[in-house]
Amino acid sequence: MSAPLPSSQSVERVAETATPPGTPKVWKVGTLTYTGSGITALLLLLVWGDFALALRDRSVVEMAKWYLNSLDVPSWLFGLLITSFPGAVALFLGPIISMKSDRHRGKWGRRIPFLLVTTPIAAFGMIGIALTPIITKALQGFSQPDSFIGAPLHALLGGTSWGPGLLASLENPMFMSVLCFAGFWACFEFSIIAGLSVFGGLINDVVPQAMLGRVYALFRAISLIDGMIFSYYIFGKVPEHFTLIMLIIGVFYGVAFTWVCFKVKEGSYPPPPPVDPAKKSWTKGFWAGATTYYRECFSHPYYLRVFLMIMAATLSFMPINTFAQPYAKSLAVSMDTFGKYLALTFMISMGLALPLGWLVDKVHPLRVMIGAMVGYLLVTLWGTLYANDASSFITAWVLHGVLSGCYFTSAASIGQRLYPKDRFSQFASAALLFAAPLQMALAPIVGTIIDSTGKVYRYAFTAGMILACVALLSAWSVYGRFKQLGGPKNYVAP
Repeated sequence: MSAPLPSSQSVERVAETATPPGTPKVWKVGTLTYTGSGITALLLLLVWGDFALALRDRSVVEMAKWYLNSLDVPSWLFGLLITSFPGAVALFLGPIISMKSDRHRGKWGRRIPFLLVTTPIAAFGMIGIALTPIITKALQGFSQPDSFIGAPLHALLGGTSWGPGLLASLENPMFMSVLCFAGFWACFEFSIIAGLSVFGGLINDVVPQAMLGRVYALFRAISLIDGMIFSYYIFGKVPEHFTLIMLIIGVFYGVAFTWVCFKVKEGSYPPPPPVDPAKKSWTKGFWAGATTYYRECFSHPYYLRVFLMIMAATLSFMPINTFAQPYAKSLAVSMDTFGKYLALTFMISMGLALPLGWLVDKVHPLRVMIGAMVGYLLVTLWGTLYANDASSFITAWVLHGVLSGCYFTSAASIGQRLYPKDRFSQFASAALLFAAPLQMALAPIVGTIIDSTGKVYRYAFTAGMILACVALLSAWSVYGRFKQLGGPKNYVAP
């Protein structure tokens, strides 16, 4: 399906008044034209694909948190693996994939080829995580001096200053479990980060702009239904059936999303900017591309303010999202209870998703997301002061989930509404790149504070409150410039 034309505002839309009476309504996106049945078929395919994505996102990370928590890893290592490592991947991989995707032209389009590569890698990572307990159990004792592998290892490393420490670590079950998990987790996160902006670019290329808010609200509702089913019916069974559940989800995601990739068709694209013959070598081309990327994305004060707003808002939810499970465990909240209240959060958010999508299309996502962040600031303030026992934690945590859900629903199409249309994936990855350093540092810092204060998890709410303040100040600045650029009805991306 189709990509934007060279101008950032060039995607065609057919208004209702432009359709002659008695003729079927049509929608245009670049070179694509949809009738009612065509747009319905597209949305059904995208909803099925989003169902597979949401099942992956709602289950894998929560199950990974449970697995690490069951190993009693330190809080700083927990945060490092769950949030910092994905940030590092985004820092280096996101810009490369997004620019390659924006400029790629091929038989399958410019988005689908990348999704077809990353999807099986994600499935492989999920299956590997599922099998990690089995693999580590099978490897127990492999480094013993009398084993087939351990004997040469001891002969090789035993006489070095660092060898005995390494050999002792290889005999530590937690070390081997974390090492095995980290390898498969790396495959999973690589594919998620690589596919994130590409899938957003696909939506940008094939969905009419006037429908983006409602489409993302529909995606949000599907995601929440996934989350409700998983949290209420399945999450409590994870401790007994971790491998089986993760294995089923990994296989289903790999098959279902690959099928969607083959069914969704992209349209034709204008040719990408020509490559300077003097920069066709790999090194010259890389540095030329990097220079162009940084100049276009990070030299404009307006986009820097947008990136700061998105970074602070998105990361304000991270401390609680990262440490909610150990927080609950410290207050004697069972995983079954945890899962059921998570399902309640999703149910409330699902009821709000479609009205919020309608509101986003009517008044603009920027306005709605500012309202959501004001509410979240109040929730984190309350959590900082009062979330000391199980009931107050559950209350603050549910409110956190509902308000963060309101933000993600309202902000889902913010990039499509603020970034240049012809370089959407590039700017979307730039937002991830901008946030990556703080994303890498935030969870280990909060985890270290929690550990050093005797497991006072309320500081996760405090960190969220500080970032929510930064997000609102940035949003106020962005909104002023947004109105100068035309506002909701006449906005032109600079």
